[in-house]
Amino acid sequence: MSLPRKADFRFSHSLRVRWAEVDPQGIVFNGNYLTYADVGITEYFRALRVAYPEALTEGGCDFYAIKTTLEYKAPAHFDRLLDVAIRVARLGRSSLTFEMTIWDGETLLTIGEIVYVHARSEPRSSAPLPDWLRERIREFEISAPQE
Repeated sequence: MSLPRKADFRFSHSLRVRWAEVDPQGIVFNGNYLTYADVGITEYFRALRVAYPEALTEGGCDFYAIKTTLEYKAPAHFDRLLDVAIRVARLGRSSLTFEMTIWDGETLLTIGEIVYVHARSEPRSSAPLPDWLRERIREFEISAPQE
């Protein structure tokens, strides 16, 4: 399997590594990469012109993370400007799979996948993704994969 390229992603968001996110050696603590992914996904929705989280919780539903995976390729360091690249890799009936990469310049630092399920809040049972969201993602990604 080949590694992703920056050009594989239509969207990215830049953020600078803060002192509170690193260990004494100036290397980002591993748990912060999920925070970076969350920031990237929030900004992805902003780029889609989706009011996050308000528009995604209409009708008594919400999105729940059910799977996260991260693969570390190289460390991120204090005060470096990183690019968090996000794309929708899969649109399921009730789920969204995001692929994420984090870059320092042209150096790939992290590869990740985050799966969210759209579900009713009470009882917590899956609900189809809203059609308007599917269309907005497809338009943005040009041709998002489907199940």
